Amino acid sequence: TGFHGFHVFSGVILNLIILIMVIKGVMHKRGHYEMVEKTGLYWHFIDLVWVFVFTFFYLV
Repeated sequence: TGFHGFHVFSGVILNLIILIMVIKGVMHKRGHYEMVEKTGLYWHFIDLVWVFVFTFFYLV
């Protein structure tokens, strides 16, 4: 669905921001990776939701 697609797109953007920050060395300078952990949790939540969306909209 479009709603789920928007959240996947948001997750991709967050992952790209983190990638840029890692390449620039920002994460290493800060010494903490809270944003990475929160984005990882968000991404896995979207994966879990996708399983239910796929099941209910395409298999039922």
